[in-house]
Amino acid sequence: MKIRTRFAPSPTGLLHIGGARTALFNYLFARHHGGEFLLRIEDTDKARSTQEAVQVILDGLDWLGLNADAPPVYQSTREARHVEVAQELLANGKAYKCYCSAEELQTMREQAMAEKRPPRYDGRWRDRDESEAPVGVKPSIRLKAPREGDVVLQDLVQGTVKVQNAEMDDMIILRSDGTPTYLHAVVVDDHDMDITHVIRGDDHLTNTFRQIQIYDAMGWEKPQFAHIPLIHGADGAKLSKRHGAVSILEFREEGFLPEALCNYLLRLGWGHGDAEFLTRPEQIELFTLEGVGRSASRMDYAKLTHLNGVWLRGADDARLREDVVLRLAKAGIVVDAHAMERILHLMPGLKERAKNLEELAVSAAFLARSVPLPFEPKALAQLTEDAKAMLGRLVPVLEATDFSAAAVDAALRGFAEAEGKKLGQVAQPLRAALTGSTMSPGIDVTLEALGANESLARLRAVI
Repeated sequence: MKIRTRFAPSPTGLLHIGGARTALFNYLFARHHGGEFLLRIEDTDKARSTQEAVQVILDGLDWLGLNADAPPVYQSTREARHVEVAQELLANGKAYKCYCSAEELQTMREQAMAEKRPPRYDGRWRDRDESEAPVGVKPSIRLKAPREGDVVLQDLVQGTVKVQNAEMDDMIILRSDGTPTYLHAVVVDDHDMDITHVIRGDDHLTNTFRQIQIYDAMGWEKPQFAHIPLIHGADGAKLSKRHGAVSILEFREEGFLPEALCNYLLRLGWGHGDAEFLTRPEQIELFTLEGVGRSASRMDYAKLTHLNGVWLRGADDARLREDVVLRLAKAGIVVDAHAMERILHLMPGLKERAKNLEELAVSAAFLARSVPLPFEPKALAQLTEDAKAMLGRLVPVLEATDFSAAAVDAALRGFAEAEGKKLGQVAQPLRAALTGSTMSPGIDVTLEALGANESLARLRAVI
């Protein structure tokens, strides 16, 4: 049997952090077993589903590298098939027409609540003859669910979970306007797509018991289910807008690397010994559902940021430069060929200090600027009249070097000794003059990256 999983987001909102983790778990499970990972866009809520949200989902999955093995299935295009199955259930006596009005259903709910009972449909049309149907009323179709016994779920994460059939009512599978309900459509689609494993959030656990009834009524083989705990905020409350980024793509804008985010999401509710930093091939090799915990996880942005910094330091310099150039361009800073070379040359030092790509771009901006530079207040404080005079004496010393990092370092040390100063007393005002800030990689490699002409031009502009 070929393992087939699916990620089935609803485009009524953005792809959030919980959805991304669900997609990741489905992807890794399928890849671990040599199976297929599929994508289904559940866009049956026509009023709320938007093409913009669909594109955000597709872009987010593409950025995370969670590519499906087939084009996405759009649930809205399969409505005729959903209706066909509902009609088959009706024809086989496994479903029935319900002529209850909205007012009747509301009264039913209010009475149940007044009597402190769960507000369930009372089955009044379950065995009623259609000849009693009111004139001009379009019926909904309800599943004739079993009333005796239990539904037992052997969940791959939650273990054995049991619900009595008496606790569930006859759910609507086709509305009175002829459209299928979500719970019904999902079962039909999962069956037709040959989904073997449904891995989703445990907020769907209640839905699963209802959906099992449809599988049983149709005589279909059920997939195996795995309900993973939700992600909570640091305060233990359900993750929401107030806890930070809403869309996965916001993490991209904030400068997180996709591999860092995936690594973090994997470890958020799954573990394999002490393994912390895992590449995608390692994730695929190690991932099993046995490693998924049953408790909700807490989103820790500080830990994600730390992890991102680790991945950033190990990332390819040319790739990082490409991202930095795009971010600088958005900020209105033109990056010419010389600046491109400088950024790549200094990238090993720049990425050691950055926690994310946005910080990296800010720290690299001085390499693309030309005189006169903008100066941070702390940098201006370094450029006193005495400091400028000292830099004036330093210029001819630098002019005599070949501007390799080693030659610059030797020249600066000799100059500091001749001036009776510590190296830092020379390096700090020099750094301020060259970068406009008080932070940069080593002053020797910074001068080497800028080169003789640019370095000396910046110094003369300050002096």
